[in-house]
Amino acid sequence: MDWQAIFGNAAVELLSPTTAAYALAALGLAVHFGYTGLLNFGQAGFMALGAYGYAISILTFGFPVWGAFLVGVGASVIFALILGIPTLRLRADYLAIVTIAAAEIVRLLFTTNTFASVTGSANGLSGYKNEFAALNPLPPGSYGFGPFENNAYDTWLRLVAWTIVILACLLVWQLMRSPWGRVIKGIREDEDAVRALGKNVYAYKMQSLVIGGVFGTVAGMIFALPRAVVPSNYQTTLTFFIYAILLLGGAATILGPVIGSMIFWVLLSFFSGFMARAVEAGWLPFMTNIQAGQLRFILVGVAIMLIVIFRPQGIFGNKKELAFVR
Repeated sequence: MDWQAIFGNAAVELLSPTTAAYALAALGLAVHFGYTGLLNFGQAGFMALGAYGYAISILTFGFPVWGAFLVGVGASVIFALILGIPTLRLRADYLAIVTIAAAEIVRLLFTTNTFASVTGSANGLSGYKNEFAALNPLPPGSYGFGPFENNAYDTWLRLVAWTIVILACLLVWQLMRSPWGRVIKGIREDEDAVRALGKNVYAYKMQSLVIGGVFGTVAGMIFALPRAVVPSNYQTTLTFFIYAILLLGGAATILGPVIGSMIFWVLLSFFSGFMARAVEAGWLPFMTNIQAGQLRFILVGVAIMLIVIFRPQGIFGNKKELAFVR
């Protein structure tokens, strides 16, 4: 058993672009669920809009990186308005139903052959990374050390991804300390009381939905840069993973989504490497590599369950928030 390789591959996930993308998407859900009390089960839809908006803008329309970024953000704002206008005046569960259905509709639209010339259908899109790579100020070569050593492009991508995550954390921190943030947290606790004080609860909810959705959209762009954009990557399970990360770190916290994403991906990578090598070593003769790959999700789930049992408020959460999360 090559323990050094197993731990090395797991350590890489600490600062990977995928971890950053999930952290940013979970931070958006923290704004929605943790701070405002909005049950958004369609974060995967926001991520898909960001990834496809970025890729299509570059491949089909020849937009620069900043233009593709604005297209993705604009698409997420429109998507949030479409979701929020008919549902935010109703009970919270209506938003949950609408968002999970809308995210699937978005994914299926990108999968259909009707728009295959633009979306690539089930095969997805690739070849849109050159514009981002052209902005790389780092000369060719290797950067970092040990398992964290990467080429110039991967290092550039990590720097940009984690800089965005840090800026997003600072933005949410400032927002939640502001009068706007206090109203948002008041809505989570008792929106009728906030409404009685003369605040437009509907408008605040819509603003929260848009802000958290934009975070999810930018996360989708980061998620797409190391890989191709494929519709199967944006299934409902993606949103569930993000919720697991959010609750793992703490629903109404700033650093919780970041630490939760790191723990989630390190555990997933560790168990993936361990199970594959256990099968090769003959420790699990009754299993194939495919079965072992599925078992890793069970082991990660058990690990998350143990953390939630012994730390139900999340890594950075506090017991004041626990009653709401339950």
